Amino acid sequence: MAKPRLVLIGNGMAGMRTVEELLALEPDMYDITVLGEEPYPNYNRILLSPVLAGEQQVEDIILNQVQWYADHGIQLELNTKVSHIHRGRRTVETEDGRQFPYDRLLIATGSNPFILPVPGADLPGVISYRDIKDTEAMIEAARVYRHAIVIGGGLLGLEAANGLKLRGMDVTVVHIAPWLLERQLDETAARLLQKSLEDKGLRFLLQKQTAELVAGESGRVAAVRFKDGEVVPADLVVMAVGIRPNVTVAEAAGLYCNRGIVVNDTMQTYDPRIYAVGECVNHRGTAYGLVAPLFEQAKVCANHLANFGIGQYKGSVLSTKLKVTGIDLFSAGNFMGGEGTEEIVLSDPASGMYKKLVLKDDKLVGACLYGDTADGAWYFKLLREQRDIADMREQMIFGETNLGDTGHQGQNRAAAMADTDEVCGCNGVCKGTIVKAIKEKGLFTIDEVKKHTKAASSCGSCSGLVEQILMNCLGSSYEESPRLKPICGCTSHTHEEVRMAIREHKLLTHRQVYDFLEWRTPNGCASCRPAINYYLVSTWPHEATDDPQSRFINERAHANIQKDGTFSVIPQMKGGVTSPEQLRRIADVADKYEVPMVKLTGGQRIDLLGVRKEQLVPMWRDLGMSSGHAYGKSIRTVKTCVGSEFCRFGTQNSTQMGIDLETMLGNMWSPHKVKLAVSGCPRNCAEASIKDVGVISVDSGWEIYVGGNGGIKTEVAQFFVKVKTPEEVKEYSGAFLQLYREEAWYLERTVHWLERVGLDYAKARVLDDEANRKALYERLLYALKDLPDPWKKRVEGFQANEFTPLTVPA
Repeated sequence: MAKPRLVLIGNGMAGMRTVEELLALEPDMYDITVLGEEPYPNYNRILLSPVLAGEQQVEDIILNQVQWYADHGIQLELNTKVSHIHRGRRTVETEDGRQFPYDRLLIATGSNPFILPVPGADLPGVISYRDIKDTEAMIEAARVYRHAIVIGGGLLGLEAANGLKLRGMDVTVVHIAPWLLERQLDETAARLLQKSLEDKGLRFLLQKQTAELVAGESGRVAAVRFKDGEVVPADLVVMAVGIRPNVTVAEAAGLYCNRGIVVNDTMQTYDPRIYAVGECVNHRGTAYGLVAPLFEQAKVCANHLANFGIGQYKGSVLSTKLKVTGIDLFSAGNFMGGEGTEEIVLSDPASGMYKKLVLKDDKLVGACLYGDTADGAWYFKLLREQRDIADMREQMIFGETNLGDTGHQGQNRAAAMADTDEVCGCNGVCKGTIVKAIKEKGLFTIDEVKKHTKAASSCGSCSGLVEQILMNCLGSSYEESPRLKPICGCTSHTHEEVRMAIREHKLLTHRQVYDFLEWRTPNGCASCRPAINYYLVSTWPHEATDDPQSRFINERAHANIQKDGTFSVIPQMKGGVTSPEQLRRIADVADKYEVPMVKLTGGQRIDLLGVRKEQLVPMWRDLGMSSGHAYGKSIRTVKTCVGSEFCRFGTQNSTQMGIDLETMLGNMWSPHKVKLAVSGCPRNCAEASIKDVGVISVDSGWEIYVGGNGGIKTEVAQFFVKVKTPEEVKEYSGAFLQLYREEAWYLERTVHWLERVGLDYAKARVLDDEANRKALYERLLYALKDLPDPWKKRVEGFQANEFTPLTVPA
């Protein structure tokens, strides 16, 4: 029996999301045909801006490759424009005369850009900004022409302006409203945004109305004339003034349209065989242009196409989370306020931060955030639930983690979220879905979470929260290896290019790096600042400025933050060896500070868990021991077995070797955490074969292994070299680690670095080149010479205000 036929008109994000949802419910229910007007398979229109800016290529934003359609038995017709829908005989006709019969029809024709009806709008050089073709036209124009005018100060207009500026054009943004993004921001936030964009070289003409686009001698657009008489030169004019639902084919077929194809709560049109989703739709009088509502519609539509018949779409409560040229913005609800409302405002223009909460009857009704949007999802949850906020009114402007707990909001927020809390607004993915996928499918990278859950796969603004959920689920097993792509959205430079610039031009401070490499954001972001800080201090030890505020919270606090906001304190015990005197001190400290748990770690140390932030410095003072560095991208521990001193199987003194290595590497910062182990015989009780550097004693000396990893994906270390003496162990291990320190990318474990460069490369640099090995070893010893213990520095008063809670006037 033949399967019913489903035809989809439109190959965009909303229509294809409906197909994906349908395949997940009933993969074999329909013979599916997709008619796409563009020559490309389904792609992410939200990411056209990074393509224009040169940060990504077209192939990077493809959501479903052509092969995906074939793998799912879908007939894909590209470059195909529909001319008629014949509802009587249930066929779709294309402009080239082909007929596609359907039993169910899904219309997802999206929207068309609105072109201002002014003289000259049809001139060469006047384009819209809607698809890949428009993007490629702008890229080509930027190679030839200099002056660009972008008409429209909304999101698309600003992204177009930024991309063209990065392509070398002089760009002026024209906007009819008094401030930019007037639908997403209040005036204060918009002025901050405008100032930031002006600092990047963009110009703005606000409250301007276009009267005419003027042609030059060549017939191409040459200028824009405004209604006040001012004329501005323009070789390229980009219209980004709005969109209109594309209902041409639906209207011609007799479907009821009123500012969109009118649908009911099941996404059904007035013809029960025809459904519609996306920007072409009018649901309960509203046409949505944001991606999150469109994906909600897709889920409901797929439910009914699969004959489940239980889904209802009742409209969307909207929030907007944007990243405009690297600046985070968020708004939701009635963020403008008005009669009967109250406003709570926190503003620090110098640091680029602004928060405004609008309250009514002790409920949050609106929020507008600029620069710091970490708590956007929490505010949106309060807004949707209409929770009474009287008990948190005084603290809520400071975010979910409250006062005096700065520096680690993301990690706490992810841990505190309920499984039902939404993480990805675009795709409607809650925390529980992500956690379940991580645990059941063994996911450990953001890319894998995107693939399996869709979270962070659209606008990407929730990537940081997804990363925190990964870290909470996997702990130290979470890995994020940089790839051959920009270090972050603040720049087009890769990790390698940044390291090279720091090395070749002797850049010693963050400011020098940002200025020399023309960083897009003046002070970097949470992704690039820690990386640059490491590259500076590892390339120019004792000369570069180590900026503590550019480190992760664990490295700033010099203790491991736990899911409840407390910390764990792990003193150093070299080689796992301790003494009664040390144990007494630890016991006394545990009693004095009422430590909830004292635990032995896998690295042969003692962990004091549940320590409050304000207790850290006095606890370190009372312990009088060095930091175990259990919290940082650094040397962690050197695990040992008893070895020849006591064990009847031991062949060498592994305990002393471990102590010597840990002493040599004390306080060493590295691209990622580094763990070592020394086993006294091939029985390998210290588990040296799964460490970054593992040393195994044999009768005739020591075998060194490298690149092991004991995380969620256990990697067995590879044999590196056999040496005879303890001094050679230190030299060869130290040279290997220094090569890793100098050449690996930030957050790249030794195993991933070796996967990238090859073990043979490391052997050539360390084993085969004696002069280079000794030079590497000497550079390591120089870098580590006289490095202070961070706990001792804090006890002596360094950064004394780090743990001082904020105070709020009564």
